Amino acid sequence: MVEIARSEFILGGQRSGKSRRAELLARQWLAQSPDHRAVMIATGQPWDDEMRERIARHQRDRAERVPGMATVEESRALAEALREHSAPHTLVVVDCLTLWLTNLLMPAEGAAADPGEPTRSLCQAIGAARGPVVLVGNEIGLGVIPMGREVRAFVDALGGLNQAVAAACERVTLMAAGLPLTLK
Repeated sequence: MVEIARSEFILGGQRSGKSRRAELLARQWLAQSPDHRAVMIATGQPWDDEMRERIARHQRDRAERVPGMATVEESRALAEALREHSAPHTLVVVDCLTLWLTNLLMPAEGAAADPGEPTRSLCQAIGAARGPVVLVGNEIGLGVIPMGREVRAFVDALGGLNQAVAAACERVTLMAAGLPLTLK
């Protein structure tokens, strides 16, 4: 059994086991007391057929693995959603920060947002959360430097987001091959 921290940031590469760890924590939280609730704030948007299929698969899998967890979809107003759903007996899972940043920087509609203020607001919401919070995000800064200017800017912005959220969280876990490594 893994001890549930007041706030945990789980990061790693694609298919590293990040979401599974968040689901494990949610299952454990729900099993601790009949008064406990778990809420997933999902940030993904169905941009195309493949993404719609991926989201539907995630929803089915999550419902099977953590049947007691509710899901709320919020692609941009993440700090507000965290404040709204945080409660002493509710564990909130945010999956994932990388898609949230994508929604801010490359929105399907409207103008791109500077991630500075939304990131600060999110970190304040993490600190003010009334119950445990688990956040999931990608670590993409371990590879080669991307050739395109826009991709380099995204990698830089994600690195800044990851550093800010890591500083705001009590625990930081890096996932690789389904195995957790506690960084903080």
